[in-house]
Amino acid sequence: MDPEEPYPHAVGTLGPALLHALDALEQAQRQLHPPAIAELRRVLATVLDPLERADAETRAIDPPPELTGFAEQLALATQHALEALRGFVLTGRGPDATARILGAMRQHARAQAALYPLRHALPPVNRYFFERAVWERAEALDPETTTHRVGLHDAHNQVDQRGGFSLFVPESYVGEPLPLVIALHGGSGHGADFLWTWLREARSRRFHLLSPTSRGPTWPLMGPDRDAAALDSMVEFVCERWAVDRRHILVTGLSDGATWALLYGLREQAPCTALAPVSGVLHPENFANGNMLRAQGRRIYLVHGALDWLFPVTLARAAAEELRRAGAELVFREIDDLSHTYPREENPRILEWFHAGLALPPAPSP
Repeated sequence: MDPEEPYPHAVGTLGPALLHALDALEQAQRQLHPPAIAELRRVLATVLDPLERADAETRAIDPPPELTGFAEQLALATQHALEALRGFVLTGRGPDATARILGAMRQHARAQAALYPLRHALPPVNRYFFERAVWERAEALDPETTTHRVGLHDAHNQVDQRGGFSLFVPESYVGEPLPLVIALHGGSGHGADFLWTWLREARSRRFHLLSPTSRGPTWPLMGPDRDAAALDSMVEFVCERWAVDRRHILVTGLSDGATWALLYGLREQAPCTALAPVSGVLHPENFANGNMLRAQGRRIYLVHGALDWLFPVTLARAAAEELRRAGAELVFREIDDLSHTYPREENPRILEWFHAGLALPPAPSP
């Protein structure tokens, strides 16, 4: 694109505003805590206005015919980001406020999904989906041509479908066995959205990422469990089609996904070799079904926030004590400023604990 032409010039304003909005939404999600919502709205309002202005400027210009597809994709990503910001900033008080904020976070994920295909056209976008330490290796980690089935795959996992999965295979994969991370969404969540919580690390550190969607609104914490057999089948599907290092299969999850990660991962013959539940609880069924006996020697990285308003941290402390008593090889991380949300900054610690080969060198100085 010629930066002097009207449409590319407008994109030069819109692109940074969009990436700034995505960064701000990621930070707001990390800091999401009921007493902090008013301040988070104030901060995001300062991001919303520039993005609206840049979007309006760009839409007022007809793109060159050869950029029509690019323009439509960029507009879609921008609209999702604007919906996320508006859903957060303009949500008033009342019983639906929490639901609207959670909906805003889903729009944040969908903005990333819409933007991702433009990464080769816009280098700052490609860097956004990498950890800073590997920016200089971006071309090697994401070659434009490959003979392998890499990148994003969906199996019956559109946002209006339940029971399918999304899969990311690193673009630099050439057939060698790679670790597998299975990421379980929280209650009322969706695998296609939760995948973006881990994609940056999967690209940078080179592991397969499987993000399934529960059959029901959440994982089976009560009654019959049909999701366990389904997830077993998904894992086998991936292992049959891509090379997976079966010695390194991690199950992690948020909230209900964390709670079910322990129920699923401590089962007899579960395919995982390590567990990293975040902001969940130790379900009583673990004591009835023999899981606590199988916890002996299991590697578990338990994360919980001291500010968690849904599952008080005392429950996590008790769970840690029970797992230690059962003989688990446990790391317990209590994070002082974490509420009931996902601590993205914990991903590198989890990965380096899980497998030393997933560590990165320090990022270069800005």
